[in-house]
Amino acid sequence: MNDSHVTNIHGRALPLRGADIDTDRIIPARFLRTVTFDELGGHAFEDDRAGGGHPFDDPRYQGASILITNANFGCGSSREHAPQALMRSGIRAFIGESYAEIFFGNCVANGLPCVVLPPSDVARLQDMVEADPALIVSLNLTQLTVTCGSLTLPIGIPEGAREQLVTGRWDSLGQLLEAGAQIEAAAARLPYIDGAFG
Repeated sequence: MNDSHVTNIHGRALPLRGADIDTDRIIPARFLRTVTFDELGGHAFEDDRAGGGHPFDDPRYQGASILITNANFGCGSSREHAPQALMRSGIRAFIGESYAEIFFGNCVANGLPCVVLPPSDVARLQDMVEADPALIVSLNLTQLTVTCGSLTLPIGIPEGAREQLVTGRWDSLGQLLEAGAQIEAAAARLPYIDGAFG
């Protein structure tokens, strides 16, 4: 049974302020030569962090699993390395004003929900988390809500992406593994699989 259903995500949050944060900032180009994504988490925002004072280095947010962003997050080049780096640094979901389309698609393909709120609500959540980094933020993709402390807000996400996440259909490899017997049965019916053309 596929256990890739993404319905609820709970955890502490990290507020990352600023519009138009692009994928070159999320993971600098020199890290794209890696053979696997395994080590990318430690390099997320590496150049931005070099100047000091970056939220990813703030001990108050260590272990955060939800990133609260502003407008057009993930714009720029279409590298899948960007959501991979964030996921491997511990991020499991995004709350923001808006996302670049390709970044959004890459996130969904990795089981990472990107939900939207109006700018005023995003700023409110960022303020709350900055004031109390221990607050738990909960995303509910079934009820389409985000809860932080006593505050509950309606969230937006395209229905197709939401359905992929909650049903586990975002996980294409998992679907293939689950359908192993059906794939083998279909392959057995194809005359050209064993080289017999007739």
